[in-house]
Amino acid sequence: MITPTTEQGDEPRAFLQQRVALFGKVMSIINALGGLVYVAVFPREYLLEPWFALYLINTALVVAMWLTCRTGVRSARFCRGIEAVAVVGSALSGAVTSRFVLPFALPQALGGVVTPADPAYDRVVGLVQNHSSLGLLIGLAILLVVRAALVPSGTLRTVALTMSAGVIGGTIMTVGAIPFEGPEPIRAHTPLDAAAGTAATFVVWWTMVTIVCVAITRIIYGLRRELRRARQLGQYTLEEKLGEGGMGTVYRARHAMMRRPTAVKLLQPDKAGEAHLARFEREVQLTAQLTHPNTITIFDYGRTPDGVFYYAMELLDGATLADVVRLDGPQPPGRVLKVLAEVASALEEAHGIDFIHRDIKPANIILCRQGGKPDVAKLVDFGMVKDLTGRNGVELTSIESIAGTPLYISPEALTSPDKVDARADLYALGAVGYFMLTGAPVFTGRTLPEVCGHHLHTPPEPPADRLGHPVPPDLEQLVLSCLAKEASDRPQSASELLARLRSCTSWGEWSDDVARAWWRENGRKLHDLRQAETGSAHSMSIAVDLEGRRRPPGDLVQSDYTLTKP
Repeated sequence: MITPTTEQGDEPRAFLQQRVALFGKVMSIINALGGLVYVAVFPREYLLEPWFALYLINTALVVAMWLTCRTGVRSARFCRGIEAVAVVGSALSGAVTSRFVLPFALPQALGGVVTPADPAYDRVVGLVQNHSSLGLLIGLAILLVVRAALVPSGTLRTVALTMSAGVIGGTIMTVGAIPFEGPEPIRAHTPLDAAAGTAATFVVWWTMVTIVCVAITRIIYGLRRELRRARQLGQYTLEEKLGEGGMGTVYRARHAMMRRPTAVKLLQPDKAGEAHLARFEREVQLTAQLTHPNTITIFDYGRTPDGVFYYAMELLDGATLADVVRLDGPQPPGRVLKVLAEVASALEEAHGIDFIHRDIKPANIILCRQGGKPDVAKLVDFGMVKDLTGRNGVELTSIESIAGTPLYISPEALTSPDKVDARADLYALGAVGYFMLTGAPVFTGRTLPEVCGHHLHTPPEPPADRLGHPVPPDLEQLVLSCLAKEASDRPQSASELLARLRSCTSWGEWSDDVARAWWRENGRKLHDLRQAETGSAHSMSIAVDLEGRRRPPGDLVQSDYTLTKP
């Protein structure tokens, strides 16, 4: 949950880190442009002076802020700390530069026309000094306004950082207005009362700058509070977007009373028609009838006062099978057997009550920790389930339609979708096993017809031939039998498939200890992969009619995935 006073939770921390990185990027660009000006204006020997070294140090600081926060996971304390150091460092660098740039700039600015002996010299020095003060004031104001607009912050913090920068700049420039002995032949002959004038100018202008920054902060937080209120669904507060499909968007959520981790799926606003609402509600009702431990558990569902339909389900701490293989490549036979067996066990329950999932794919299998066990497979997303009994009313697609994911769709789902039975799920599960063994889908292609044509006519290449090294023969044969073109040549039920999986020679090789070691090594990498690929494309679930056209809006099911990845 995003609140104006805390950064607890992953989404507020990630948002803070993203904005601090953006602030660092903007400041890096500004500093780089300033450096180009310095190099163009000053002689090379002046670039070795201490004030320029301070500028370089500050530039390195803002670049470090940008680079360290743009990737990985940083704590909120780290982000706040480096932000504060960058603001204070920029104020100090700018003030010192403006304070000491005068002795170096005057010889070039005056061009030998005005010398310290001339009556106008003091007036010219004062004019340049005033311009330096004005430039510092404008520069610091831009810095703080940009920071207030980009970085989420409370009012007190904005005031503290803004006033700190003002005190640093005002103090150094006020001291700069007092006569000092500069490098020969230059002497600054500004009067002592200029110090009071400079201080007064900074007080007045910096008060206005602080008011503007506070106003920006309060407006930004006002908008974020409105967003938080808009994210309230009954007893659930949405926190972080986890994914998005054709029918709905999934968020991490927090229940007002219970502490258990929860995910909430809500119907997208543009899918709020009667047909979509009926199908979305049907998905919940069908999934709620399944109680297998390897099937996603539904907690609750309902509608908000403004008509948004949602349901709450268990939050799985893990990663999709697609992400696991994308990160780690082909998987050990023991792990393949374990995952396939757990999904087959979930399908055994679903098929037992005449439910066909019709969208088995790596993106719909989550490997997670549950009950102290690592690497538990969970079957999710029953949005395309078919109820063979018809007792639950609304069907997802008509009998003339094709439903599934092209990379994992069975041949009969393409030729006779009205006759699809449980063996279509076993074909898709065999394609998942092939993907796990080889790190690649069974068939790929540039177009949907090309991929579907392979499923209809092309024999799958044996995994051992695809990999170039041996695969346990019994496992390879079982996967290929699941991929038989004729449903009658496959295992005839999830129970039969489960028994054959458990009889393979590699069964039991993927122990809990091996799984824990794998997650210790790869857990953080998977988290970073998901962060980087949020909203990216992976595979496509479709519902099309037999004339080759997409179904009307009430029947179309499409997630944000491409044909070339699982």
